[in-house]
Amino acid sequence: MRVAVAGTFGPLHDGHRALFERALEAGDDGVVVALTSDDLAQRTRHEPRPVPPLAERVASVRAALSELDRWGRDVEIRTLHHRYDVAGTDPTIDALVVSPETETEVVEVNRRRRLRGYDPVEPLVVPFVYAEDGERISSTRIVRGEIDEHGRVSSESSESSGSSESSGS
Repeated sequence: MRVAVAGTFGPLHDGHRALFERALEAGDDGVVVALTSDDLAQRTRHEPRPVPPLAERVASVRAALSELDRWGRDVEIRTLHHRYDVAGTDPTIDALVVSPETETEVVEVNRRRRLRGYDPVEPLVVPFVYAEDGERISSTRIVRGEIDEHGRVSSESSESSGSSESSGS
């Protein structure tokens, strides 16, 4: 099976690593990692936040894939200029690794694939990875300084929540 996984992946965190690991596990015919271009990364943010430049994100993704790949998969990294570019336009992709948040995107991907006469992709849904505070790990939370890439609550965040609890607010 040739598997794709797409995203901004910056800053990289354990939720992304879970997606990569699933893609590597299933991708016996190869894995395509599609990273959003710098422009697309800014246009698709749910809320504005700094995103590392593409070259930095590619390097981080390569390093993570190297650490996680115990199967020796053929991995290709591509730049995504439109949200449906790779999975929607590459007839060799069999499956798309998604989170519960992006699972609905597979419907649109498959609609676009049908228009091209391609077979639909199979969604491989990876559960969210949660931080030690019980909230979902996200790049936005990392950028805000709430958690680190592994979901550990930052001491700064803990101190401020502790002080507001003691003040009664």
